[in-house]
Amino acid sequence: MDGWLKGDPDPQLAISDPQITYFHAVVKKRLEGLTALKELYEQYRGMLLFDSYEMLNPKVPVCGDVTVLTYQLARHNGAPPQLTGTQRRCMKERRKNSA
Repeated sequence: MDGWLKGDPDPQLAISDPQITYFHAVVKKRLEGLTALKELYEQYRGMLLFDSYEMLNPKVPVCGDVTVLTYQLARHNGAPPQLTGTQRRCMKERRKNSA
């Protein structure tokens, strides 16, 4: 998650399995595979989405050769990020589409 403090999704992508299944509130359905996750993350590249974060209640159950990391993400923001006009329009459009 530290890469996101600089708007850089690459560290998160580097640790993601090629067959990842990804759930998030910003997407209408789950994403299947690293390519789909990269496409989502590219939309946020360069955006400072939060100043700091906490991973609350992490859990990593193991069942055979499968593990699933779950946690609650608490994002903290101090001063609002300085977004370009294009970034502001993209964020508004994403919010509208996810509603």
